[in-house]
Amino acid sequence: MKSILTKQWISQHFFKIIFLGMFILLLQQKNLNLQFNLSNQEVVATTETNTASSGEKTSWFSQLKPSHLASHLTGGLAEKEEPVRTTQMGHQDNLANTYSNMTYQESAPKAVPTRTKAQLKKLKKQRAYVERFANVAQVEMKKYGIPASIKLAQGLIETNAGESRLSIKNNNHFGMKCFSKKCKKGHCSNFTDDSHKDFFRTYKSAWASYRSHSKMLVSNKRYKKLFKLEITDYQGWAKGLYKAGYATDKRYAEKLISIIKELNLQQYDE
Repeated sequence: MKSILTKQWISQHFFKIIFLGMFILLLQQKNLNLQFNLSNQEVVATTETNTASSGEKTSWFSQLKPSHLASHLTGGLAEKEEPVRTTQMGHQDNLANTYSNMTYQESAPKAVPTRTKAQLKKLKKQRAYVERFANVAQVEMKKYGIPASIKLAQGLIETNAGESRLSIKNNNHFGMKCFSKKCKKGHCSNFTDDSHKDFFRTYKSAWASYRSHSKMLVSNKRYKKLFKLEITDYQGWAKGLYKAGYATDKRYAEKLISIIKELNLQQYDE
């Protein structure tokens, strides 16, 4: 009777016995490290654990779960090398991995305003004027303390980049007028300015016009405060010229500053 029961028990637990035998054989051949991941934390099983309540020793074998045991046995039978320890990827790791796989796209650069042919032509003439008179403006700056950027910007506005009739015929680049009633022939000529007939100075060269303009600013008390400004303070000079009554155009200071920035004329003040 006992032998029959024994055979029945063996037949019912045949696979378990084989499974247990394979596991014991595997433990004898290699040192197997078992890992358990609970709540994204690695827990490594040890050979023995002490129970706090009863103080009795319990075998780690009783703590094994069939699912964990099967996964480790399958990995152990597949390769003879030491098992590689792995940890479960947490939320932050997954998040970082997600961002690292995303394609980075730079924001589109700001569109550069396109210029018309007329604007490009004007810009070319302005640059040609600056290239021609930059050295003259710097010489005047060193001698009289007037920023070269201001000098060039005023010349550009007054002469329309060297194309005005006054600058071509009289070499007058700053609209310098003649107030003398006894001037000699060839000293000045008559032009129309602001609907009034005025006499404008005539110069032998453009350089002579630059020098006459510098002397006028230095000698006129209205512009005395400007020479206390830093030589690089072209904005202070532009606003100061307008306040002192140099021009009647309300946007005169704004125009000077704009043209200095556009053509980078402040570089000549250094």
